[in-house]
Amino acid sequence: MRRRNAQVIGEVLGDFFKNNAELYERILEIRIKRGWSELLGPMIHQYTRNIYIKNKILYVSLTSSVLRNELVNSRDRLVKSLNDYAGSVVIIDIIIR
Repeated sequence: MRRRNAQVIGEVLGDFFKNNAELYERILEIRIKRGWSELLGPMIHQYTRNIYIKNKILYVSLTSSVLRNELVNSRDRLVKSLNDYAGSVVIIDIIIR
Protein backbone atom coordinates (compact mmCIF):
# COMPACT_ATOMS: atom_id res chain seq x y z
CA MET A 1 0.00 0.00 0.00
CA ARG A 2 1.41 3.38 -0.98
CA ARG A 3 1.34 6.33 1.40
CA ARG A 4 -0.16 9.53 0.12
CA ASN A 5 1.81 11.96 2.28
CA ALA A 6 5.26 10.77 1.23
CA GLN A 7 8.05 13.37 1.18
CA VAL A 8 11.48 13.43 -0.35
CA ILE A 9 14.19 12.79 2.24
CA GLY A 10 15.94 16.06 1.29
CA GLU A 11 12.81 18.05 2.15
CA VAL A 12 12.43 16.26 5.48
CA LEU A 13 16.06 16.94 6.42
CA GLY A 14 15.78 20.56 5.26
CA ASP A 15 12.75 21.09 7.49
CA PHE A 16 14.51 19.40 10.39
CA PHE A 17 17.57 21.65 10.13
CA LYS A 18 15.43 24.79 9.77
CA ASN A 19 13.88 23.94 13.12
CA ASN A 20 17.25 23.03 14.69
CA ALA A 21 19.65 25.77 13.58
CA GLU A 22 22.16 25.06 16.37
CA LEU A 23 22.51 21.46 15.25
CA TYR A 24 23.04 22.55 11.65
CA GLU A 25 25.75 25.01 12.73
CA ARG A 26 27.55 22.24 14.62
CA ILE A 27 27.44 20.02 11.54
CA LEU A 28 28.96 22.82 9.46
CA GLU A 29 31.71 23.26 12.06
CA ILE A 30 32.49 19.55 11.82
CA ARG A 31 32.68 19.90 8.04
CA ILE A 32 35.21 22.72 8.45
CA LYS A 33 37.38 20.60 10.75
CA ARG A 34 37.20 17.66 8.36
CA GLY A 35 37.92 20.01 5.45
CA TRP A 36 41.13 21.19 7.11
CA SER A 37 42.54 17.68 6.90
CA GLU A 38 41.15 16.87 3.46
CA LEU A 39 41.99 20.15 1.71
CA LEU A 40 45.44 20.62 3.18
CA GLY A 41 46.47 16.98 3.11
CA PRO A 42 47.96 14.46 5.53
CA MET A 43 51.30 16.26 5.90
CA ILE A 44 49.72 19.41 7.35
CA HIS A 45 47.28 17.31 9.37
CA GLN A 46 50.33 15.65 10.93
CA TYR A 47 51.53 19.04 12.23
CA THR A 48 48.08 20.11 13.45
CA ARG A 49 47.85 19.81 17.20
CA ASN A 50 44.48 21.38 18.01
CA ILE A 51 41.65 22.82 15.92
CA TYR A 52 38.40 24.40 17.10
CA ILE A 53 35.88 27.09 16.14
CA LYS A 54 34.67 29.86 18.41
CA ASN A 55 32.64 32.91 17.34
CA LYS A 56 33.10 32.10 13.63
CA ILE A 57 36.89 32.08 14.00
CA LEU A 58 38.89 28.93 13.34
CA TYR A 59 41.74 28.44 15.81
CA VAL A 60 44.51 26.10 14.72
CA SER A 61 47.59 25.09 16.72
CA LEU A 62 50.54 23.83 14.71
CA THR A 63 53.83 22.27 15.79
CA SER A 64 55.85 23.68 12.88
CA SER A 65 56.74 27.38 12.86
CA VAL A 66 57.70 27.28 9.18
CA LEU A 67 54.33 25.81 8.24
CA ARG A 68 52.61 28.33 10.50
CA ASN A 69 54.20 31.24 8.61
CA GLU A 70 53.23 29.76 5.23
CA LEU A 71 49.61 29.26 6.28
CA VAL A 72 49.33 32.73 7.82
CA ASN A 73 50.29 34.20 4.44
CA SER A 74 47.49 32.29 2.70
CA ARG A 75 44.86 32.78 5.43
CA ASP A 76 42.25 34.49 3.21
CA ARG A 77 42.45 31.75 0.60
CA LEU A 78 42.09 29.11 3.32
CA VAL A 79 38.96 30.78 4.73
CA LYS A 80 37.38 30.80 1.27
CA SER A 81 38.36 27.20 0.52
CA LEU A 82 37.08 25.88 3.85
CA ASN A 83 33.78 27.75 3.54
CA ASP A 84 33.36 26.42 0.00
CA TYR A 85 34.04 22.92 1.30
CA ALA A 86 31.37 23.32 3.99
CA GLY A 87 28.91 24.84 1.54
CA SER A 88 28.20 27.87 3.71
CA VAL A 89 29.95 30.78 5.42
CA VAL A 90 30.97 29.14 8.68
CA ILE A 91 34.20 30.99 9.50
CA ILE A 92 35.30 34.55 8.86
CA ASP A 93 38.92 34.29 9.97
CA ILE A 94 41.64 31.84 10.97
CA ILE A 95 44.04 32.31 13.84
CA ILE A 96 47.05 30.06 13.49
CA ARG A 97 49.17 29.54 16.58
